Amino acid sequence: MSSFKPVIAVSRALEVLRVVNQERSASVGSLHKATGLDKATIVRMLETLEHEGYVIRDPDRPLYSPSGRTLLLSQGYDKQQWIASVAEPALAVFRNRIGWPSDVALFDGDAMVLVQTSRGQGPLSFNRRAGFRAPVLMTSIGLSFLAWCPDAERQRIVGALARIPGRWTELARKPARLRALLDEVRTSGYAVMAPEYTEEVYAGSVWAMGVPIMHGETVYAAMNIMMLKSAVSLKDAVRNLLGPLKAAAAEIAQGLAASQAALRRP
Repeated sequence: MSSFKPVIAVSRALEVLRVVNQERSASVGSLHKATGLDKATIVRMLETLEHEGYVIRDPDRPLYSPSGRTLLLSQGYDKQQWIASVAEPALAVFRNRIGWPSDVALFDGDAMVLVQTSRGQGPLSFNRRAGFRAPVLMTSIGLSFLAWCPDAERQRIVGALARIPGRWTELARKPARLRALLDEVRTSGYAVMAPEYTEEVYAGSVWAMGVPIMHGETVYAAMNIMMLKSAVSLKDAVRNLLGPLKAAAAEIAQGLAASQAALRRP
């Protein structure tokens, strides 16, 4: 319980800023409708926010927009930590259910970065921990993220990867082959680790199956299952593990969407 009463003026200013940010171009009337605050109060809040540099008034119209200074308010927010904290409970339950470790990873510049893993919860840790950077085009987490992310984002990612020399980015320089692979991933509903990556990194003993963590059209991250080739075939994994993997990914995605909705709620 708080030891003091909220500062009403601060609460109102934050509410006005939230709506301006949400609407991108807001008038006093639209803010009144969205917040229920009287218009005189809204004008005072807007003038204060403008003075502090968080909103900009259109010189030709009575409209207010968020300024670049609002980005400073998000510098303490850590997307990796947010996704990891939401995913952790479902990931632990999933590991106990299927017996194989899993990772949750999101795209970060030129690789997929592991933000949460259940590898440490048993003997098969495969020597990867949160923070590990995996190549996008060679791993099940990378390919499943790329296959379902928006077209414009996919094009930017592939274009950037194509400029990076090396074996793990070669596929980005072969657009027809990559397009066919991603079509296959979307059709089957999952991606698998590239054989050459499995061979070099795991001496051919380990493979992975991955799916996107997505809610509606939003792709937050990707999730995999790591398995020993000698213990689980692709056919067996599709029959016995793909359904639970998709269900776990959907549970995490739903948790992320609910978390976002709670942040937007007045």
